[in-house]
Formats: sequence, structure tokens, C-alpha cells
Amino acid sequence: MSNVDLNLLAALDALLSEQSVTRAAERMRTSPAAMSRTLSRIRRILGDPVLVRAGQGMVPTPRALELRDEVRAVVAASTALLTRGSPADPASLVRTFTVQTSDLLLVSTAAPLLESLNSEAPGVTLRFAPESTEGTNSLRDGLVDVEVGVLDHLDPETRTAELASTELVGAVRPAHPLTDAPVTPERFAAADHISASRRGRSWGPVDDALAEIGLRRRVSVVLPRHASALALARDSDLVCLTTEAAARGFGLRTFPVPLRLPPITIGMAWHPRNEADPAHRWLRDRIRETFLRAW
Repeated sequence: MSNVDLNLLAALDALLSEQSVTRAAERMRTSPAAMSRTLSRIRRILGDPVLVRAGQGMVPTPRALELRDEVRAVVAASTALLTRGSPADPASLVRTFTVQTSDLLLVSTAAPLLESLNSEAPGVTLRFAPESTEGTNSLRDGLVDVEVGVLDHLDPETRTAELASTELVGAVRPAHPLTDAPVTPERFAAADHISASRRGRSWGPVDDALAEIGLRRRVSVVLPRHASALALARDSDLVCLTTEAAARGFGLRTFPVPLRLPPITIGMAWHPRNEADPAHRWLRDRIRETFLRAW
């Protein structure tokens, strides 16, 4: 095999299909002289004439006829192996994708994303990984297909794409006292607040910004899930910090946080092993479109 040029298979396939050195040369985009030399090499390797003269044309030998279908299949398989995958056909796709994201993003994007996937690919199952997988090697280990969220803990080889940039807003029930007048830093700090943190944190960038102007808010309750925080804000006088899209899903009134806070950038991350996979590209496109509509 060390003396065999596998490009000869493509040339042999052309010769057996065309049964003409000239036409095979045209098909392979080379000269008749070069194709004639290639045929000589093939004859030496196989120990068979392959094509012989018959009047004005050429006919295959019995050995060539034996090889013709097998050579064609090998060439077709090699071409498929070494060329970019064809676009995925969502309608026939049967696959489970695992997505890791925060509870906050699930509230606002899970339903429209599932609607999009189900309409195009009814055979696809979407599995949302627990938030405990955030910050682990799940992408690298193949346990998660796509991570969506604030991407600040990724491996260096991970591929990323920005999906949206947003700001936190205050969210309250429709008849909340804060809705009666503009929300100043003082009124904002005087209200009772909910903190949504799976790590149990009650202090964050909002508290840092308040401290800079000599104010402090009271966090009455710390919840591990954002959906629970939004539901509690809907049924109480507590203030929940969230995004406009998430608050909309719970029927909450929103107001701008009266502080200078950095924007939140939401991104999508995946491992390079899935970069060229047609089905994975299709999933990433659906996630991107969902964020464009929802945010």
C-alpha cells in the first residue's frame, strides 16, 4: 500500500465509466497524455490491461468489470467522507440535544425555542441540563451540546457567539406602590427585594452601585430559582431584578433600575468538535433566531 496512490481510484473510476482516455482526462481535468500515464500505472499495479482497444474504442477487461462497481462505491464514499457535510434535514432528524442555561433564560426562551424546534424537527428532543453543570467541563466532555448564558468560565478552545445584550430591570406586581411615581435610587433602596441566586448570594453589583451613593437595600428573601423569584414578586410587594423578557412572561410591571449598571451580554458556546456538524449548526441557528425574536 505504501506504493499505491489512492488518487488512482478516482482515475480508474473515470476510465471505467468513460471507457476512453480522452473523455476520462476531461472528467479529471487533466491532459490525455497524463491520463494515459495514469492508466499505465494502474495496469502495472493490477497486473491487468484494464482497458483494451476494440476498433475505434476501448473495452474493459473481465478484471475491470469485476472492479467497476466496487471502485465507484469506494470513490463515492471517500468523496462524502472528505467533503463538508450536507445541510441537515430537520424533518428527518432524530436526536437529543443537551443545553445548559440559567433559570432566568429558561423562563423567557424555552417555550419559543421548543415551538421552533417542534415545528421543524418533531424527532428532536431538547434536554436542559441542571445549572450545576455551569463552570464544569461539560462542553469539553460532550455532556452538553450548547451552553447559553453569561460566558465567563470557558475553556480556551471553546467556540462562542454573542446572542444579545440587555440590562436588568426592576419587576413588580401591576399594583405595586413603586408604579405610582418615578423610581428614584432612594425609593428603590427602600423597597424590600428578592435575590435569585443558586449559590445563596444576597449581595451583587446592584448593592455595590447603591453603596457608592450611600444607600443599601433590604433583601428579604433569597431563592435558588429565578422562576420562583418572579412568581413571588407577582404575589407580593417584593421587587425582583430580572430582564424585560422574563418579566413579560409573568405579567409583571417593569421599571429601569435607577443605577449605573453594566449591561449583561448573553452568549452561546459549543465545543469545536461540533463546529461543522450540520445538525448542530441547525440547532445553533434556531437558538440564535429565538433570541433575536425574544430579546
